[in-house]
Amino acid sequence: MNGPLSRDPIAQAREEWVSHGWESQADAMAAITAVLRSAAIFLQRAEGILKPHGLSFARFEVLALLGFSSRGSLPMSHASRLLQVHATSLTNSVDRLEAKDLVRRVAHPSDGRTRLLEITPAGRTLLEQARADLNEQLFSDSKLSAEDSRQLFEILARLRRSSGDFL
Repeated sequence: MNGPLSRDPIAQAREEWVSHGWESQADAMAAITAVLRSAAIFLQRAEGILKPHGLSFARFEVLALLGFSSRGSLPMSHASRLLQVHATSLTNSVDRLEAKDLVRRVAHPSDGRTRLLEITPAGRTLLEQARADLNEQLFSDSKLSAEDSRQLFEILARLRRSSGDFL
């Protein structure tokens, strides 16, 4: 990219929607497109911050989920559900984390059919470093005010709930 554009292309697309007779859909198109573009901006920033740690955002999320769990471990199926990713995607992330000794798969103590995903001491150390960098470089510098962040979260939570993301 060669720097900021002189005009907002999403606002321009909204005007085109209106001029083509799709006025009733124009605001939703613009809002959805802006959310998708904003998500890409935040993901790009997060990935850049995590890259020196050898992590993608998806792998960071696995470590963070395990780090927040009371025992530092979760059944793979439960982790997949909480992360809202397909089991295959989780397996891919876990394979990479396991290769770096950041997580390990262990037998469930009472269910022989279930494997637990467990964070290692090295995984906890890396998680703390990565979380500190994300807090400092992204979450504290999100380009959103505290009020805008809160309102945006509430709006998106309503959307996610009405879409069946959670109850």
